[in-house]
Amino acid sequence: MSTAIVFDHVGKQYRLGLVSTKTLSHDLNRWWQTSVLGKEDPYLKISETNDRSVAGSSEYVWALKDIDFKVEQGDVVGIIGKNGAGKSTLLKLLSKVTGPTVGTIRARGRIGSLLEVGTGFHPEMTGRENIYMNGAIMGMTKNDVTRKLDEIVAFSGCERYIDTPVKRYSSGMTVRLGFAVAAHLEPEILVVDEVLAVGDAEFQKKAIGKMQDVSRGGGRTVLFVSHNMASIRALCNNGILLENGSIKYTGDIESVVLEYQRTNQQYVTNRIEDRQDRKGTGKLKLSNVIFRGMDNNIIDRVSIGDAFKVSIYLKNCGWTRDDQIAELSIGINDEYGQRNLVMNNQFLGKEIHISEKEDEKRIDFIIPRCQLTMGAYTLAFYLSDKFNNIVDWIDNICTLYVEAGDFFGTGKIHRKGLGHFIADYEIQEIDSVV
Repeated sequence: MSTAIVFDHVGKQYRLGLVSTKTLSHDLNRWWQTSVLGKEDPYLKISETNDRSVAGSSEYVWALKDIDFKVEQGDVVGIIGKNGAGKSTLLKLLSKVTGPTVGTIRARGRIGSLLEVGTGFHPEMTGRENIYMNGAIMGMTKNDVTRKLDEIVAFSGCERYIDTPVKRYSSGMTVRLGFAVAAHLEPEILVVDEVLAVGDAEFQKKAIGKMQDVSRGGGRTVLFVSHNMASIRALCNNGILLENGSIKYTGDIESVVLEYQRTNQQYVTNRIEDRQDRKGTGKLKLSNVIFRGMDNNIIDRVSIGDAFKVSIYLKNCGWTRDDQIAELSIGINDEYGQRNLVMNNQFLGKEIHISEKEDEKRIDFIIPRCQLTMGAYTLAFYLSDKFNNIVDWIDNICTLYVEAGDFFGTGKIHRKGLGHFIADYEIQEIDSVV
């Protein structure tokens, strides 16, 4: 398999607030050195990392810095990261919308880009005319485009407006036509930014299916930027995580998504005594949650198939001898907020007793085998008394990270499957049917 894309220590620097060097002679010298001689910008300065959330002292900023990776032909690579991480800048460099400040980029074959709504479209031209213009830009003949025209128009769903100027299209219609053109004019490399989020659910599903066909059937390379982790997982096999303009993590898509979720969790700590969004009488309060291995050592993640404990700590805030716990429950939710698993003392017929003399009590939920698949899961907590009064109820108390593991002990590493739960099953061969 040949290499389709190479980024060799690429960086892109911008000067905040200004676009020139302030003097005509310096601007001409920059143009001569970079555009004619192909050398580095003579006015390039050491600048700060592109952390948009922090005020800096330098007027220069690296939108991308030391980006170094390769993409093999036929790979589908998801590029993820927070807003401002440099994802769109990376795609613009590849598409030659702008040039790198340092480093080199090599790509084999035609590049079809959909970076913004209406990329490459002239608003005064009709949809049909824009299709032919885009084909010509990509080096295709008129006959080549004509051969694909009906397929493009049908896929876009814009048949009725194909001879109407694009300026009269809605943003959704524009992105439909733009994606149809980019995907059907047979580029060797397809580059798609977040624009698919503009389309409706039906079109997003169709677009992802088309990108899968392009990569698997046609052997073409796809670079896909999205904040929709479900789309990223459905389409991509490898991923790149960007943070503040630099590559933080690369690998298979499940590992990259898990690292992204781990990095960007909004739950600041497992200590939750001061949380104000809880409900209940407050006589007992959940004060802490800790994950432990079976040796009682504290862990921050588990692997599929591992045994582990969830240690919860209850703080006495007015519990008396007349009070009695009826239900103690922990819920585990997936990244979409759907409940995947519930652990409850009533299911086991287990009574839990807390004395009014105890200031704090630890209770362990023991999971003999982790049957959750790879991902980041959030925990919820519920506690009620014998009169069915809510004592403490709080969501998003902490995050459980599950990594790949050998669930069945066969040497086959289980990663991400269908759904979020692995059934514990066996297979038997029956020699004869009775």
